[in-house]
Amino acid sequence: MAELATIARPYAEALFEASEKDLGKVSAWVDELAQIAANVQLLQFADSPKVTPAQVFDVIASVAKSALDEHAKNFLRAVIANGRLSVLPEIASQFRALVNAQSGSSDAVVYSAFPIDSAALAEVATTLEKRFGRKLNVTVELEPELIGGIRVVVGDEVLDTSVKARLEQMKVALTA
Repeated sequence: MAELATIARPYAEALFEASEKDLGKVSAWVDELAQIAANVQLLQFADSPKVTPAQVFDVIASVAKSALDEHAKNFLRAVIANGRLSVLPEIASQFRALVNAQSGSSDAVVYSAFPIDSAALAEVATTLEKRFGRKLNVTVELEPELIGGIRVVVGDEVLDTSVKARLEQMKVALTA
């Protein structure tokens, strides 16, 4: 999806430069808008020739859980006016990458077969930060097919200690 990345880059960079003083707050509303924009029904609504950009903006603003400040509203209006609503999740991803690069951290997704409580997650995060050698912003996603254990994805690096991965390794060893 190089095309999406190419389209999203100028928006992410402009947003990053315009909001360097309040990156945490901007990250929150950009992520929320990206989740809203990922909705297929909303994208179909926005693509309708009978719908105006103002109507699309009103729908998104009413769905947003957090109150959007003027900076967020102006950004959203620009994205909608330029027909880039479908690119908003990629814009958010690239914006997060810029924020992470500035702070020297990375996003990490921990896939687990079962929910992880906050104490165990903090311990896992500390271990992973030592393993990867940088600060990590850890999120957890449930993936029951792992059976047990965890799989961690940090950028393009994967650390898989799941039962499913071990069973696959055993299968390969036994059939070789």
